[in-house]
Amino acid sequence: MTMTRRPHYAWIILGVTFLALLAGAGIRATPSVLIVPLEQEFGWSRSTISFAISINIFLYGLMGPFAGALMQRFGIRRTTIAALMLLAAGVALATRVTQPWQLVVVWGGIVGTGSGMVALVLGATVVNRWFRDRRGLAMGLLTASTATGQLVFLPLLATVIERHGWRDAALVVAAAAALVVPIVALLLRERPGDLGLPPYGAAEVERLTTGGPNAARVALATLREGARSRDFWLLFATFFICGASTNGLIGTHLIPAAHDHGIPEVRAASLLALMGVFDLVGTTGAGWLSDRWSSRRLLAWYYGLRGLSLFFLPFALSGSQTGLWVFAVWYGLDWIATVPPTLRLATDAFGPERAPIMFGWIGAGHQIGAALTAFSAGWIRTTLGDYQVAFWGSGTLCLLAAVLALQVGTRPAPVAGSPVRVAA
Repeated sequence: MTMTRRPHYAWIILGVTFLALLAGAGIRATPSVLIVPLEQEFGWSRSTISFAISINIFLYGLMGPFAGALMQRFGIRRTTIAALMLLAAGVALATRVTQPWQLVVVWGGIVGTGSGMVALVLGATVVNRWFRDRRGLAMGLLTASTATGQLVFLPLLATVIERHGWRDAALVVAAAAALVVPIVALLLRERPGDLGLPPYGAAEVERLTTGGPNAARVALATLREGARSRDFWLLFATFFICGASTNGLIGTHLIPAAHDHGIPEVRAASLLALMGVFDLVGTTGAGWLSDRWSSRRLLAWYYGLRGLSLFFLPFALSGSQTGLWVFAVWYGLDWIATVPPTLRLATDAFGPERAPIMFGWIGAGHQIGAALTAFSAGWIRTTLGDYQVAFWGSGTLCLLAAVLALQVGTRPAPVAGSPVRVAA
């Protein structure tokens, strides 16, 4: 009798984590379709709205390393459930705002904190705990949740806004976050050893438990350790530029920029969704490639090609529709393709246990860059009347990031001091 081999539970964990990240990605994508409706209803300037979005993005990044430490201290499942519930409550509360400061507190503070707990550091923690083989592919699939979130939510949200208003659109993503909570509660497990399994691709069961030192202390100690590493600062700088050229610029301002050129919001949202399709392909492919090729060379290619696409964007917006489709494919293939090789380099430099928290701090650089650009691009649009300077400035930074990426891991840079213990 032939026994059917069951798939490793790591793939179920990957699927559940993908859903949680998908809900978070839908919420993070929402501001791009809210800017114009908020301008029209309240008369707020684009720079005012962008300020609230920049606070959201900044806290999203700042929470990353602390979320990684919380997962070590209290567990992945508890941390993820708390984050999803906070997101659902915060987004629902955002429908009641009537003043700019309320938008800053609710969307910037509450939603920004919750989204930072359901972000790439969650993916990094899951991948490093559950996988020994196929880590690049697994992280590529989780990273692609952002693209899938755009693909699923943006056209839907734009249509809901057009027919029913922006408040109903916000409630849609709040409900999506709430619906994932019971799935996480039922299926998400902390480590393979809890089920008597080795990690995927490993031979031995690892017996590790949650608990241990104070989460904030661990996160700060890990930052002090990373600050003595040349590779940490190179990865931090390149990821800062990554955020400046993705979440902060295109993710926040492409739909308003398209609106400035007479392109309806639904069509512009569909353009972002198309970019999400190609990002799904590009990011998954980047994970596969990072298991086989030099991650630093991959990063250099990705940043260089992204920079060139941003130089092309102003011409695409003011030209024919074909130019926009070309940009969507070109930029989409490389949108978040930088994440799997960056995580791979961080894991190589700092080890699989410390890498999630270290990657959280590197991810904080990503969101600081995104926050600064989300605000500055809005200010540039308000001051100069268009986004061209913002697009070309980010393109120039991407070319710089390509040069910096080639320096990662090119010379030994041992981190002084004893390793930080992040798990009991």
